[in-house]
Amino acid sequence: MDVSEVVQLERHDVVALVTVNNPPVNALSAAVRRGIFEQIKAAAADPQVQAIVLTCAGRTFIAGADITEFGKPPQPPGLNEVIAEIESCKKPVIAAIHGTALGGGLEVALGCHFRVATKDAKLGLPEVKLGLLPGAGGTQRLPRAVGPELAVKMIVEGNPIGADAALKAGLIEEIVEGPAAGAEAFARKVLAEKRPLRRLRDEDTKLAAAKADRSIFTNAVAAVTKKARGLEAPFAAADAVGAAIDLPFDEGLKKEREGFMKLVTGEQSKAQRYAFFAEREAAKVSGVPEGTKPRPVARVAIIGAGTMGGGIAMSFANAGIPVTLIETGDEQLKRGMGVMQKNYENTAARGGIPADAPAKRMGLITGVVGLENVKDADLVIEAVFETMAVKKDVFTALDKHAKPGAVLASNTSYLNINEIAAVTKRPQDVLGMHFFSPANVMKLCEIVRGEKTAPDVLMTAVAIAKKIAKVPVVVGVCDGFVGNRMLAQRGKQAEKLLYDGALPQQIDGVVTKFGLPMGPFAMGDLAGLDIGWRSRQDRGIKSPIGDALYEAGRHGQKTGKGYYKYETGSRAPLPDPEVEKMLDEVRAKLGVKGRTITDEEILERMVYPMINEGARILEEGIASRPSDIDIVWIYGYGWPVYRGGPMFYADHVGLKHIADRLSHYAKATNDPSLEPAPLLKKLAAEGKTFASLAASSKAT
Repeated sequence: MDVSEVVQLERHDVVALVTVNNPPVNALSAAVRRGIFEQIKAAAADPQVQAIVLTCAGRTFIAGADITEFGKPPQPPGLNEVIAEIESCKKPVIAAIHGTALGGGLEVALGCHFRVATKDAKLGLPEVKLGLLPGAGGTQRLPRAVGPELAVKMIVEGNPIGADAALKAGLIEEIVEGPAAGAEAFARKVLAEKRPLRRLRDEDTKLAAAKADRSIFTNAVAAVTKKARGLEAPFAAADAVGAAIDLPFDEGLKKEREGFMKLVTGEQSKAQRYAFFAEREAAKVSGVPEGTKPRPVARVAIIGAGTMGGGIAMSFANAGIPVTLIETGDEQLKRGMGVMQKNYENTAARGGIPADAPAKRMGLITGVVGLENVKDADLVIEAVFETMAVKKDVFTALDKHAKPGAVLASNTSYLNINEIAAVTKRPQDVLGMHFFSPANVMKLCEIVRGEKTAPDVLMTAVAIAKKIAKVPVVVGVCDGFVGNRMLAQRGKQAEKLLYDGALPQQIDGVVTKFGLPMGPFAMGDLAGLDIGWRSRQDRGIKSPIGDALYEAGRHGQKTGKGYYKYETGSRAPLPDPEVEKMLDEVRAKLGVKGRTITDEEILERMVYPMINEGARILEEGIASRPSDIDIVWIYGYGWPVYRGGPMFYADHVGLKHIADRLSHYAKATNDPSLEPAPLLKKLAAEGKTFASLAASSKAT
């Protein structure tokens, strides 16, 4: 591509404007890098030019690297070379930031001598979210601009800051109205005042305190890496920022590059980059006519003000969408509204939202009694008790009271959407929107396409899920859809492992060591073993140990005893000899003799049956792509992103190995359900991967 197509140069008497125009987000492709390099050089050589403004066309400043180039042979010039050209320019170069300056985009801006930004601009280095660290001087220049404490927070957490915070920290010099015009005016001020050029590589003032007292930095690192268990990139990024304090600039740059290269070729970053693309792929819905537009949604009604309904209502209020929250009685409504108010106040007290946000957001939620109050809603989401009879009663009433064209969604986590839709005279308007608890926090929304769901209804659910900051994944109808159907296989094996001789703490320990936030038994205690018991009763399922715990009044954390015991006021699970005794009794009744079970067997029996079920889900067309399954597990169940999701992990381990181990356990435990699914068997025999399915579907 001709560089002049993507980077233009024009002169306004003594000020040159270098404008990047590479829609949609001005990513740093090879052509953009070359264009900036050449046009800065040209402006620097022009004797009439005294100052240069680097700006961008469209809706944003440079929003980052072109990650489609990752893994391909590098094209010159490299980003470090471009930034060095800017930084060494003898004329002042001003970055004019609007929209987002992220990753390589912010690194380019840090190479400029001055930075200005519009009020709504966001600036950040989010590379850690792809399992990387900034590789073009970000870890060396940002600490010099804002100090190592804020720099390590921005780089390790990967979250951008706004223009006000950037101004306060010294990352930008001014907030301007229009980016190009504002930067040009600033450039003229720099010339008039004969300001010296600020090259961040030469500025050490903000490093002085951390150089004198290293604990300032180590404490900041400890605070921001608390939740980084299992991840490599946050710690490598913190080390690189530390190099800015300890080493001269060029040596720090070398250390940063070494860290970047190690991460970019490592397994974790490959998995995290895969997840990044998988999330975008999930938004592409198959079987919908091109150009299908979502229906407008101005108001939402939520049926049920319990934990789930309240969390869903908060998600909409957070996005500024008015909500009618409906309950069957005043007492339940009052309790639900009170819980939401308290949640908002607690978040505000921690500094998670502005102090005035609780009042504003609660002001968007109108609590009422009676299903007739759905009449003004464009989208109705039912979040009532998980039994088919109750769901059918609600949808029969919704059919009567909801306005024509309203989208009717069930938050069911297991039940048949087609059966629910059949009680209405408008099955085309019905689908599932399965949120995950706590719904105001968890990002996944499984969107369940019914047999008769209209394409525009499906697109409405996808669009609104995105609007409320959820990750939508469209799935088909089956018991448990994608996530819970696979989880059921893990649950079945977890229980069998108990009968075979393992203890809850051993199984949970293996699962959390693998990287999941909780094991199945701690999770059961948190959710409430009484809820699991009721669900089994409704579906006619028996669980010898689960039923025994329920009958003994051990309902989990709420009663201080479940699979574990809990000290008063504590959520920390403690192994309980009583449970071991109960397990011995259950084993005796079942005629099973417990044995010593290795951690390796536990991990394989926890993970491989889920992968097997994933293969069945793909065979049946319940999920369109293996990557959709992975996104469900990353965002709905806390699967470690650095392992890329169950299907990605399966490809990494090898499908033949997984198929062989499943066959082994099917025989060893006399459990035919563990036999490899036909698709898994076929791919394993052909030496293929789940990823090859996605590749072949794209080819066709």
